[in-house]
Amino acid sequence: MKIPFKQLTFVAAAFIVAGCNSASHVVVGTARPPRSPDQVKIYLTAPKRFEEIALLDASSKSSWAVSDQGKMDTAMRRLREEAAKLGANGVLLRGTGEQQAATVSTGSVTGTSRRSSATAFGTGVAVPINDKTATGVAIFVVEE
Repeated sequence: MKIPFKQLTFVAAAFIVAGCNSASHVVVGTARPPRSPDQVKIYLTAPKRFEEIALLDASSKSSWAVSDQGKMDTAMRRLREEAAKLGANGVLLRGTGEQQAATVSTGSVTGTSRRSSATAFGTGVAVPINDKTATGVAIFVVEE
């Protein structure tokens, strides 16, 4: 069976887009209509009156961010976006962290040989690539 190039391209694009969603949630309360992520405030301590909506996890996975700060900004933006989808107006931040995403390795070998013997020398370098993570609770803060 031969798959047309257009269909193969569409399937590949769908997998790439699905892989870019690096945030998830577990609903523990009542979700509300979605809102803009700009309306979601990050709280380090619990406000006086709020309702829990969901537990959130987000990371900088599959982002183009290079610096640690850029990766953390991406994880926090994704946390806000996930909360906004559930109608939260706040996120009670539970923690941030790091997870190893990949390792970039390179190496080289040099060798010489003479009649019945050979000598080789090798070196290698491996550099870990890390993603930033953020966890929290999507909340709806009740204004007084």
